[in-house]
Amino acid sequence: MATGRTHRPATRSRGIPEATVARLPLYLRALTALSERSVPTVSSEELAAAAGVNSAKLRKDFSYLGSYGTRGVGYDVEYLVYQISRELGLTQDWPVVIVGIGNLGAALANYGGFASRGFRVAALIDADPAMAGTPVAGIPVQHADELEKIVTDNGVSIGVISTPAGAAQQVCDRLVAAGVTSILNFAPTVLSVPDGVDVRKVDLSIELQILAFHEQRKAGEEAVGGSSVDPAAPPVRAATDSSRKGPDGDVPAVMPA
Repeated sequence: MATGRTHRPATRSRGIPEATVARLPLYLRALTALSERSVPTVSSEELAAAAGVNSAKLRKDFSYLGSYGTRGVGYDVEYLVYQISRELGLTQDWPVVIVGIGNLGAALANYGGFASRGFRVAALIDADPAMAGTPVAGIPVQHADELEKIVTDNGVSIGVISTPAGAAQQVCDRLVAAGVTSILNFAPTVLSVPDGVDVRKVDLSIELQILAFHEQRKAGEEAVGGSSVDPAAPPVRAATDSSRKGPDGDVPAVMPA
């Protein structure tokens, strides 16, 4: 099996849009589930529903891969699994290093989904000398002083950063200088990288804040929906006493839409 240093996915050179690339893993996950159930073919509608997209978008995405399916039959599941895996570069071995083996780093090291998708955790790295030699997920943690040697010896091109925010940029710089060209960043900070280096950021707190926004909006809609105010009643005039004044003047009793 080839290693991550010998091949780069051809998606960019073939002109596949980034939005399509972002959906390919969704299709692959749905197709893998179908394959495990020995389903031989699938329609665009069925696969789109399983992946959470509309069927027209799916067919457009697959046209970039040269896959058009067969009218009345659909798509061959096994062939699509192979085709998408090849396009994503998953038909080869990608050695990965995880830097920062705290709670999150340890959880990532123990995640079984990496190996099944072609990502081999080649090394775990931490700056704490007390962590050196400690096995996590069966892999001994190595000290950060060895980072460059570890990257070179294992032919690593993908690095995962799960350090505190204050250490992330320095770790990123060292990874890039050692030859890493793709970084998955779990640290709550924005990384600066040179051209030719790809960064994907995963920030769980941001995702939770977005969910909180939607929850607040839904709660507000429910409150409005349960209000006893007669929608046909005339609007309430703005109060004029000083207790209703804000920094920009009078605060209207009913804000404009």
